[in-house]
Amino acid sequence: MSRRRHSDDSDAGQPHKRRRTSEPSEIEERLESLICRVGEKSNSSLESNLEGLAGVLEADLPNYKSKILRILCTVARLLPEKLTVYTTLVGLLNARNYNFGGEFVEAMIRQLKECLKVNMYNEAVHLVRFLSDLVNCHVIAAPSMVAMFENFVSVTQEEDVPQVSKRSVGSLGLFYNLSVPFVLGKELYEKKDAEMDRLLSQTESYLKRRQKIHVPMLQVWTADKPHPQEEYLDCLWSQIQKLKKDRWQERHILRPYLAFDSVLCEALQHNLPPFTPPPHTEDSVYPMPRVIFRMFDYTDDPEGPVMPGSHSVERFVIEENLHCIIKSHWKERKTCAAQLLSYPGNNKIPLNYHIVEVIFAELFQLPSPPHIEVMYTTLLIELCKLQPGSLPQVLAQATEMLYMRLDTMNTTCVDRFINWFSHHLSNFQFRWSWEDWSDCLTQDLEKPKPKFVREVLEKCMRLSYHQRIIDIVPASFSVLSPANPVCIYKYGDESNRSLPGYTVALCLTIAIKNKASNDEIFSILKDVPNPNQDDDDGEGFTFNPLKIEVFVQTLLHLAAKSFSHSFSALAKFHEVFKTLAESDEGKLHVLRVVYEVWKNHPQMIAVLVDKMIRTQIVDCAAVANWIFSSELAHDFTRFYIWEILHSTIRKMNKHVLKIHKELEETKARLARQHKRRDSDDDDDDDDRSTDREDGPLEEQIERLQEKVESAQSEQKNLFLVIFQRFIMLLTEHLVRCETGGIDVFTPWYKSCIERLQQIFLQHHQIIQQYMVTLENLLFTAELDHHILAVFQQFCALQA
Repeated sequence: MSRRRHSDDSDAGQPHKRRRTSEPSEIEERLESLICRVGEKSNSSLESNLEGLAGVLEADLPNYKSKILRILCTVARLLPEKLTVYTTLVGLLNARNYNFGGEFVEAMIRQLKECLKVNMYNEAVHLVRFLSDLVNCHVIAAPSMVAMFENFVSVTQEEDVPQVSKRSVGSLGLFYNLSVPFVLGKELYEKKDAEMDRLLSQTESYLKRRQKIHVPMLQVWTADKPHPQEEYLDCLWSQIQKLKKDRWQERHILRPYLAFDSVLCEALQHNLPPFTPPPHTEDSVYPMPRVIFRMFDYTDDPEGPVMPGSHSVERFVIEENLHCIIKSHWKERKTCAAQLLSYPGNNKIPLNYHIVEVIFAELFQLPSPPHIEVMYTTLLIELCKLQPGSLPQVLAQATEMLYMRLDTMNTTCVDRFINWFSHHLSNFQFRWSWEDWSDCLTQDLEKPKPKFVREVLEKCMRLSYHQRIIDIVPASFSVLSPANPVCIYKYGDESNRSLPGYTVALCLTIAIKNKASNDEIFSILKDVPNPNQDDDDGEGFTFNPLKIEVFVQTLLHLAAKSFSHSFSALAKFHEVFKTLAESDEGKLHVLRVVYEVWKNHPQMIAVLVDKMIRTQIVDCAAVANWIFSSELAHDFTRFYIWEILHSTIRKMNKHVLKIHKELEETKARLARQHKRRDSDDDDDDDDRSTDREDGPLEEQIERLQEKVESAQSEQKNLFLVIFQRFIMLLTEHLVRCETGGIDVFTPWYKSCIERLQQIFLQHHQIIQQYMVTLENLLFTAELDHHILAVFQQFCALQA
């Protein structure tokens, strides 16, 4: 009744009603804003802001406790760069409200279990560190934290974990423990030194006995000079050892709780609820191991603040926090750049060097960067805009260092370096001091440095135009400058009248210009003689290389004006293409002719091959065979060739996934129909009508199952073709070198063996399904150890 009377009131009462109902949501938004923004730049000190916020939250606990708990748990997981700020806040709240502190600890443990259960391991690391720092804030009792660490160590000794996952489980548990002493080491050693020594001893024992065959596959450089490329757990262990040697003293972690020590030490502490890491299951997906990227040391910035050593705790903390900032803000490049540059303590460290190193560490991370590659380009551009007086110089220095180390750089990372550098130059008028790299002009063109410059200029041309690139580089670089991307039409020169098919090409040109139909094209092509006369049938449309050559050469020449013209030509004469390229030899020859016509325009080749796969003129296996054919030997190490191959593999994988998804959706529809039938048992006609409904769906499922099996067979065949051709090429090279007494490790060999690694790494999730087949058919014990080592590294990586 009171509601009715209120609603019948005058209009003046309505705004009051709306304000009262919206007030809780406004308060919740305000609380979220206050919590998320604490620790940012402010006129007041951090300590006074924390004390004031703790007072506000304490006052709102009676009405908004669940909301405050949820926000604090979320920031603990997603904002690890402000870890100590939030642990101090929780410590202050625990000192004022013991029950809230207990509920928060229980909520964090629930969240940790959930993260581990759904394979969110990075977030789980943040939560473990947060819980550890709560010991410093007198929220959690040290003995119960040590018990949790012992549980993590115990996973390295589990017997019921399959061997294939033992290393991943163990490494994960160790990583959690090794990530903690930076925030908690001093506290634990003062209170639980015997337990900590035992934990570190068990850790060292595990680290010594584990296998690291996979490490070379993940290293950015093959040489350890000037900076060793260490496996992440080895590097972390060295940092722990140095920290212990320094008596657990570090000077970089912000510890605001020290200002409240008199308050916090009076608070009652909580014991952690019993915690056991979730057991290994078939659905467990563990993070890939990593290699720590090092690029700079203290000698690279002699005038600024000293860069911490690679095994110092400060280096770990700075890098971890910068990685976290990028992860939190990578979708907003301006915010991300501003957050990186406002990193606390930036006057005590060479921040620009740390930022550039961390960004390149992510860009070059193998098997793939954490985020899309173009994000790193846009982020570096934004950083250069915000710090025009200093950061471009650091970036130029880094680029020069990367160029100098190209000889030992992983080919996959060279690809990413090419993509980043060309894109970056396109945003700064392609300005670069090319003369500084003139040393590459005196080297063999197959060596890494001249090849890098050539590929960068090629990529720059894609982002500009040919004459612009010719104008920006010195004349001495002409040997590395991209060719003029024009169509090579061999029937266009009258001096080639004697070529077979010349007159037919002229007739085709006229017919296509006059908008001839497919039938008219077929009629003209019937006059083309077949060099493989014995194979030709009465219809004249079996594999005829000359017929394909005349048609494809002429059509691509007439459609050479743009990508759109070429696409229209493929669409209009799709039937002719399908007929001419019906056989495997026909498909292969179509690709050969595309290369002959556009060999000076790699981008056009890549785009046309992509379109031909989409329109099923050629298939993925044909593209793979073409790439490894003798006709492409001259361009085998070129960047665009591998762009095409990886694009082809991705298309095959997407095709399989698409059909599999259709099958699962159809099965789900059938299951829903069965569920409806079970719930409507009272209807007499229900069974008959449902059977009629089920029939088409069951037939559709059978058809889709056949399509999935066929697609998976094609996918497996594609990988078999690729790996078989790799093995053949590499074996021929090794035999030739052994016979001739030549050094095996040529630039071609380095490129080829690292491209083989690249295939394994970039498509590891799919290849994993076919490991047994690959081991039984191709990567057998009789294979040369140089090639077999790549497969063994990949197997170790998956273990």
